[in-house]
Amino acid sequence: MPPLSAGAAWGVLLVAGLCEIGWAIGLKYTEGYTRLVPTAFTVGLMVLSVVLLGWALKALPVGTAYAVWTGIGAVGTALLGMLLFGESREVARLVCIGLIVAGILGLKLVTPGE
Repeated sequence: MPPLSAGAAWGVLLVAGLCEIGWAIGLKYTEGYTRLVPTAFTVGLMVLSVVLLGWALKALPVGTAYAVWTGIGAVGTALLGMLLFGESREVARLVCIGLIVAGILGLKLVTPGE
């Protein structure tokens, strides 16, 4: 894959994080990898997520990119868990999710080269 500008790398990292949300939620639908279509979709998103992360790492610091990637996945998965599976929406949980978002934004703002 060709090198990316820093701006493009952030976009690729966002898509990688969205793929991470997809595969994390997909795990629930595989029912322990016993359902073929959800399993294939989930594994495909796993691979795509890691490949895109690797591509973004050509232009972004590894510590920042990895933290943002996992943060996007954690926040998105937690929110979708609430919407799709009726998981807890307690205020303390929402505050903690907000702290993760603040960390993601903070890392984006302090990363050199932007």
